Amino acid sequence: MSLANVFSIAGSGMSAQSTRLNTISSNIANAESVSSSTDQTYRARHPVFATVFQQSQSGDRGSLFAEQNQAGSGVEVLGVVEDQSSLTPRYEPNHPAANGDGYVYYPNVNVVEEMADMISASRAFQTNVEMMNTAKQMLQKVLTLGQ
Repeated sequence: MSLANVFSIAGSGMSAQSTRLNTISSNIANAESVSSSTDQTYRARHPVFATVFQQSQSGDRGSLFAEQNQAGSGVEVLGVVEDQSSLTPRYEPNHPAANGDGYVYYPNVNVVEEMADMISASRAFQTNVEMMNTAKQMLQKVLTLGQ
């Protein structure tokens, strides 16, 4: 792996963490939205990540051990899935969105967990930025070796 690959790997990590931060902010923004039915109530969303492996340089793709010898070359977002855990029904008969039984349904968003995830995602993003800065400094040092 060359030093230049660090930029694409860190960039894919930054992109993935950006998606994670966007879904977290969407979850927090909708944490108190209510509905009169479970079908219309907002459900928490979470991104699904996967490791991207380097394609082998040789044409030997049929090897049994090909995947064991491959290095990771980044991360990709496979999609965003809805959390299927139960919603929170509350008995509020005076609420304008209450159903016939007087219940409103709140999303399955735990704001404390979302804030902890936000801190984790922002630190992971910052780590990728630091990796890019370190790689840039190393490349600059390599350029000055011949002087």
